[in-house]
Amino acid sequence: MLYYAYEAHRGALAPLRLLAETARSLIDQPWPIIGNLPLMRGTSAALNLFSRSGLSHERAPFGIDHVTIDGAEIPITEEIVSTHPFCRLVHFRKAVQIEQPKLLMVAPLSGHFATLLRGTLAAALPDHDVYLTDWINARNVPVGRGRFGLDEFVDLTIDFIRLLGPGAHVIAVCQPSVPVLAAVSLLAAEKDPCQPRSMVLMGGPIDPAANPTEVNRFAEAHSLSWFENTVITTVPAPYLGACRRVYPGFLQLAGFLGMNFDRHVSAHWRMFQQLVEGDDDSAAATRAFYDEYSTVMDLPAEFYLETLQRVFQRHDLAHGTFRVHGELVDPGAIEQTALMTVEGERDDICGPGQTAAAQRLCRNLAESKKLHHLQPRVGHYGVFNGRRWQTETYPKVRDFIRAHS
Repeated sequence: MLYYAYEAHRGALAPLRLLAETARSLIDQPWPIIGNLPLMRGTSAALNLFSRSGLSHERAPFGIDHVTIDGAEIPITEEIVSTHPFCRLVHFRKAVQIEQPKLLMVAPLSGHFATLLRGTLAAALPDHDVYLTDWINARNVPVGRGRFGLDEFVDLTIDFIRLLGPGAHVIAVCQPSVPVLAAVSLLAAEKDPCQPRSMVLMGGPIDPAANPTEVNRFAEAHSLSWFENTVITTVPAPYLGACRRVYPGFLQLAGFLGMNFDRHVSAHWRMFQQLVEGDDDSAAATRAFYDEYSTVMDLPAEFYLETLQRVFQRHDLAHGTFRVHGELVDPGAIEQTALMTVEGERDDICGPGQTAAAQRLCRNLAESKKLHHLQPRVGHYGVFNGRRWQTETYPKVRDFIRAHS
């Protein structure tokens, strides 16, 4: 019923948004005398915000067609090197062969497409040979292609690390920190030659109990059955994934917006004022963020529920009880892969201390192979994107990878 209600609401508003966009384009014509009246500009700004207020469920292009290295622009092409029902591994291949560390960037499977890491990716490309997990909207995966749970996420991470071969590096952004740490732990336990040289965990819930946030408290305050009965729904026809049980992306977005409702209202009010004042450049930057933020995807129900139970309610990894297909995961097995953890001082989704817990779990790793960075004055998104990521955090990540290449 959730999906049908959402689709009905979306369908009802679609013609109104189209009408608003049409009206805005008419108002924005260079009308003499009245064109610059405050009423006209205010009406245009309001129509602009309304016409763009809907959600998108299709991944936008990454839009990275070149990278600048030593002053030279080098073309970039996207190459799909591995395909899985729920994920594509995309290689951002440079037109010129350059000896650079191979880097697997694991994007979060948390309701947004991998394009949310566009800024993360753009910063890393000049210095690394980057491969990125490009998750597929679960509503487009036929039921016959099977399940995808937390164990399958770990399996896929191991497959991708092995595909890159010995000497590679891996970065996990947010939620994948748990399965990536589990994958590297299992590779270490097997003495696998493809153990990555380094692993960077950024803003991930390794131990949510270390510094609980509202997200963590909400997860623990409700039973697993409550979540299953309240937020899990079935994909309707005519989507390819019809009959698949999912956690809808529109619910995840609603939860994120509700956490910081005042902040988002303020951002839209500022954008409205910027449009009224003719400051289109500033408004465009805010609009670009929300266009990306409102592009959402559905999660497989089994992945969502297993992550909720094993990571946020039971804290299996931190308690030493995390298992993958019955095999116990022990981060203490890691002795070769250097570990860097990154946190944001103002992160209200994954509080400082939650990711740093990986340093304690990797108890047999030499201190010379460990590094923790707490980035001042940034929230969750700023851990991996934005100005401070580019100028302060990323250089430290780059230098860490170089030091262990």
